[in-house]
Amino acid sequence: MYFAALLARTEDGWEASDTELDDVETLSDLADLAREANPDEDTVLVLIEQEDAWFGVVRVDGEDDPRIYVSDAAAAARSAYGELLLTDELLGREPGSDDGPDLDALDLDGTEDGESEDDEDEDGSAADAVPHSPVGDSEILDDLGVGEKELRALDAEDALGAIAEALGASEVLETVR
Repeated sequence: MYFAALLARTEDGWEASDTELDDVETLSDLADLAREANPDEDTVLVLIEQEDAWFGVVRVDGEDDPRIYVSDAAAAARSAYGELLLTDELLGREPGSDDGPDLDALDLDGTEDGESEDDEDEDGSAADAVPHSPVGDSEILDDLGVGEKELRALDAEDALGAIAEALGASEVLETVR
């Protein structure tokens, strides 16, 4: 189960709207969706979580490139929405390189097509697995009151609520939850 919402900063504070990501195919599409939520080119946050497994924050400030933070890259790699966020740059790979897993070949259970979960190394991870750690810009919310240390310490179960509370937007986020 996924939850995705847009938080747009306006002159009157934060405005929240739930959003459907079914028609979003790329990070560029996601950034465009965020920009449409606030035509004044102010900050828009896309908050995404999946069943308490991982959360992601995409920050769009006007026409700037989106900034991304994902709490657990390996968990996100096993989901369609997480796959949108896990760019080569975010994972520290050269664009188009063959380093790391082919995210398109991953089944939702995290195994590659035709591979069983038993085909893992003895440490429990696939040889080319995406790390079970945060990736991206951990300073993404610093100027909004959520520092790097606080962001990294958030548990996926209540992360979006904690972020919204720190922003003073918990009530508006709860209205769309």
